[in-house]
Amino acid sequence: MPAADRESPEQTVPEQTGPEHHVQYQYASCPFCPRVLRFLAQAGVELPLKDTLRDPAARRELIQGGGDSQVPCLRIERSGEVTWLYESLDIIAYLQAQLGNQLPARGA
Repeated sequence: MPAADRESPEQTVPEQTGPEHHVQYQYASCPFCPRVLRFLAQAGVELPLKDTLRDPAARRELIQGGGDSQVPCLRIERSGEVTWLYESLDIIAYLQAQLGNQLPARGA
């Protein structure tokens, strides 16, 4: 997928029509990846994580699929279609919208 087809703040992820499968692409020294990881931990959400610095195949997947090596990136697969969502705050906002009322209350 060319970089022009990546998700950006101006784009919206298509409406969910079936179950989704997510994979988080990241690496330990990324300054923005911990933001997403903290959200996932607070929300009680576990996603498969792929480290693009330690796993060359994951880096290739990210570049070939999403068009860029930037992390964090959330790979969203639904109904056979794949969307690549970049930017930590966009990823968090997307997951919050998908989880809706399923998120636990803070401090709970």
